[in-house]
Amino acid sequence: MRIVVIDGQGGGFGRSLIERLRAGGCSCEIIAVGTNAAATGAMMKAGASAGATGENAVIVNARRADVIAGPMGIVLANSMLGECSPAMALAVAESPARKVLIPVSKCGVQIAGLPELPLAEYIADAARRILALC
Repeated sequence: MRIVVIDGQGGGFGRSLIERLRAGGCSCEIIAVGTNAAATGAMMKAGASAGATGENAVIVNARRADVIAGPMGIVLANSMLGECSPAMALAVAESPARKVLIPVSKCGVQIAGLPELPLAEYIADAARRILALC
């Protein structure tokens, strides 16, 4: 199974998720795709199998993924302070992969019925869901 973790800015969401997946025994291929080099680097240090950076990396790896994970902004054009381009958001949204999105209020979107939890709990839940798919 190929898991693609997409993150931007400092890569903190992706880093934490990859650490939890590896700690949970995930031996699947995890591809770290950052919108910038800092995000990719942080995810690689967390234990990703491979990494790539930029818009084309998101587009290519979204097509090849079995699971795509990251902050909710990866499906919202121009989110993450503009780091997620419309082409990136479209590639993720159109991918046949299962998507595990971490809700983030910074994206300006609220999901009805979703309780407000600390970020660490959202990341733990995302890791649990992905591990169940492996």
